[in-house]
Amino acid sequence: MKKIINVLLVIIAVASLAACIFFVSFKAPVQENITWGVDFSQMQAEAMKLDWKETYLAILEDLGVKHIKLHTQWDWVEGKKDEFYFKDIDWQIKETKKRGADMIYVLGMKTGRWPECHIPAWAEGLSKEEQQSELLEYIEKIVLRYKDSGVIVAWQAENEPFFVFGECPWYDKEFLKKEVALIKKLDPSRPVIISDSGEQSLWFGAARLGDVVGTTMYRKVWVHLAKDIGFYFTFPLPPASYWVKAQLVEALFGKKVIGVELQAEPWNSKVFYNVPLAEQEKSMNIAQFNKNIAYAKQSGLDTFYFWGVEWWYWLKEKHDKPEIWNEAKKLFIQ
Repeated sequence: MKKIINVLLVIIAVASLAACIFFVSFKAPVQENITWGVDFSQMQAEAMKLDWKETYLAILEDLGVKHIKLHTQWDWVEGKKDEFYFKDIDWQIKETKKRGADMIYVLGMKTGRWPECHIPAWAEGLSKEEQQSELLEYIEKIVLRYKDSGVIVAWQAENEPFFVFGECPWYDKEFLKKEVALIKKLDPSRPVIISDSGEQSLWFGAARLGDVVGTTMYRKVWVHLAKDIGFYFTFPLPPASYWVKAQLVEALFGKKVIGVELQAEPWNSKVFYNVPLAEQEKSMNIAQFNKNIAYAKQSGLDTFYFWGVEWWYWLKEKHDKPEIWNEAKKLFIQ
């Protein structure tokens, strides 16, 4: 019976989404009062040769951001077994709290930014079971250290754990359940977010496990065919397709859907900061940025975190192109 119900749910979801795609005149309620936030990665800022502390403070003070989703890496925090480096995270937590902002903290092995999964070198030779055991110990350290900080509003368990993307040693749904159970045991007061692809998923797996479903939202991407061979592609989904899926998730699982990764940086054939600026702007520029904002508003969702704030600052500081930074500021400072 359970399998039959699951099949029926998938059929209903697919039929609803198909209807939304084919009847593009369908409109979701336009959201004007959206909660805007940003995703931030210290490692990404450093890779772009930015002063990461200066970047972080500019996000809080100049942009006026009040909601940050923090991406950290297991290999960076526990570079040596049982030796944890918390100094920089402590600083980010402190500065966030000082300015009355809040934070979603992403936990796990697959926490975003290429290669997506970040396993310490010392753990690479371990068996899958040993890696998972070490990962649970790492998660426990993080949750216990920061759950009383007054800054964390939610934990996110992994980054798109159902979406096979990146260089990852394994995908394990049963282990993901253990991660969620551990986080909720250590901190039952906060919701656990499970994120999934906005364009290539129905979100049911995320809805079953998470208290909140987080969706990505990408518009113009590079489709890789072979080495340096591919093409730019704009997803044809109308914005209402997100709203239809969100309504299904709410009706069937009683879970809210929020946008945790709204494209606001380039997607190129290589790591974008290693290609010419003119090539970067083929997939993201001020016009595309504004199109993505308009699209998000038309999706019916009321919360979005931008993916790409480090790039905005890089454009402003390294290339004297503050247009996107200044446009984003209008959303945060109202």
